[in-house]
Amino acid sequence: MGFFIEDAWAQEGAAAAGGFASLLPLILIFVIFYFLLLRPQIKRAKEHKKMVEALARGDEVITTGGLLGRITRLDENFVSLELAEGVVVRVQRSAVGSMVPKGTIKKDRSAKDKDADDTDGDATS
Repeated sequence: MGFFIEDAWAQEGAAAAGGFASLLPLILIFVIFYFLLLRPQIKRAKEHKKMVEALARGDEVITTGGLLGRITRLDENFVSLELAEGVVVRVQRSAVGSMVPKGTIKKDRSAKDKDADDTDGDATS
């Protein structure tokens, strides 16, 4: 059969580099992946869980959907938020994205009222 194609023979020579040396780049990539992506995400998840467990009545929060409100009632799985006077929304506890400093809602409402007064004054002039 050696007329057109020569037979292939295994070459002797350099020994295989070893199993560990070939796995080293893969292990290095996993370590970098862990420290840059997984570890910070796990830390954020723990902090969010701790914050959700510490919620109390009267806290001012922002939901993951962007709603700003004050907690009026707490259940095991749900939170009632007062967005404005007489407007109460129930959301899951896990939907609470972050807490804001107390008094934030009053500051926003007074700023909106002040802006509304300024624009009304300009329109009549």
